[in-house]
Amino acid sequence: MTDKKTVLGRVEHIDFVDAGVMKLPIKVDTGAYRSSVWATKVHELDGVLHFTLLGPKSEFYTGVELTTTDYRKVSVESSFGHKQERYSVFLQVDVGGKRIKSNFTLANRSRKTYPALIGRKLLKNRFLVDVSRGYPLADEERNGDESLE
Repeated sequence: MTDKKTVLGRVEHIDFVDAGVMKLPIKVDTGAYRSSVWATKVHELDGVLHFTLLGPKSEFYTGVELTTTDYRKVSVESSFGHKQERYSVFLQVDVGGKRIKSNFTLANRSRKTYPALIGRKLLKNRFLVDVSRGYPLADEERNGDESLE
């Protein structure tokens, strides 16, 4: 029996179900192991991690505070070799027509083109990636590549 996988493009939309964040544009990043999402107001209190997805300046910001006791700190290394400690949490998302509970690191992505990215850990055994498909790239990505015109 052949297992049919959903094909994702370079840029997709994701719903963070518990936070009410819908149709958030994300980068599909096969070079990243973990998925990551922009989070603010991140703090621990009595063994509970509190955080809010995105920031008030984002058009997708809902202000919903999420809490979890199922979290840990992980070391994340950038492609430039910089290491950073981040909180890692499980979030329920809808992407590519599938509802998935997956692990995301919480990061300040306020200056990134996309406020979230999904990496290989979420993609594995669920999706194939075709970089010629997906939603239109953000202007920041299009400007450097005339072949996208």
